[in-house]
Amino acid sequence: MLIVISVVLACCQKSSTPTSTVEVPPVAVADADYHLLFIGNSLTYFNDLPELVRAEGIANDKSIAVETVANPNYGLEDHWNDGIVQRLIRSKKFQFVIIQQGPSSQRYGRESLLEFGSYLKDLCDDHDAQLAFFMVWPSREYYHTFNGVIRNYTMAADSTQSLLCPVGSEWKSHFDATNDFSYYGPDEFHPSPKGSLVAAKVIYSTLFGSL
Repeated sequence: MLIVISVVLACCQKSSTPTSTVEVPPVAVADADYHLLFIGNSLTYFNDLPELVRAEGIANDKSIAVETVANPNYGLEDHWNDGIVQRLIRSKKFQFVIIQQGPSSQRYGRESLLEFGSYLKDLCDDHDAQLAFFMVWPSREYYHTFNGVIRNYTMAADSTQSLLCPVGSEWKSHFDATNDFSYYGPDEFHPSPKGSLVAAKVIYSTLFGSL
């Protein structure tokens, strides 16, 4: 099931309509072995990343159901203030909750990531879910901030004793080794289908390597 709540913050750049790049057999939610909740913004819903993670499960004989709350330009604070994700986590049907916001390399983004990440971690702990931070990436224009993105997402995961899906680190390692920036889409911020596929593989490996 994919839930996309289209709310645009006036102070932020608008993003494109989400698109799906995969077709995988549907699974009845009640029949799935694992239930994943994705919380984020367009970096999650572009190319339907949750479905790509589910496809990785199918390829590895795991039955996965996904639900997503992903709004354009949203941070964790916005999701927390909406109250939707709290109700979903309290349902106790998710084994994993995967969260992301923007690159968060600057002070406000870092503080928001740490503060609201900790609130979500406490909620997950209380309702039998494992929290995972989906480390993202900066736009190419702000490539010089990449180490800050990596540092702050790592700090957020470490400080809350959560899982870290190091997608940003994987992207940067590839870029630095090859000078191939094809993981970026045309706007040089949102992921290309190739970039989302790499992200899905990293997320899947992090979640199910932890079991």
